[in-house]
Amino acid sequence: MLALGYRYGDGPTPIATLSKQESIPIRFLELILLDLKGHGLLNSKKGPHGGYQLECAPSKITIGSLIRIMEGPLAPLPCASEMAFKPCAECIDVDSCGTRIIMRQVRDATAEVLDRTSLADLLRLMDAARVRKIAHEPLMYYI
Repeated sequence: MLALGYRYGDGPTPIATLSKQESIPIRFLELILLDLKGHGLLNSKKGPHGGYQLECAPSKITIGSLIRIMEGPLAPLPCASEMAFKPCAECIDVDSCGTRIIMRQVRDATAEVLDRTSLADLLRLMDAARVRKIAHEPLMYYI
């Protein structure tokens, strides 16, 4: 998604290009791209100038939505999940369980960050980190 985000507006990107750039085997990448297309995040074009591209602008796609699509709920434990709640087998009282209480706070804090961060935001953060890295590379002084 990051690679396609960088290319947003440039037309479809061939799977082979994405596979090579991201070091992902083509067969595995095809499955990922089909899943993302099925969730309405990508569209594809067949033919010699075909490939995949984002369905909408990177600013409209949150990192939280991507993680939920690819990995499932954000909660670190099923008992802390909003959408896939499942009490722990050994839990005596779900409402007063200390582990659940703190894991819900972890889940809420995680969701708050991921749901307010768009793919475009992450691309900007990555670019800024690259610039900072270059600016902080040690200088060599020769005497």
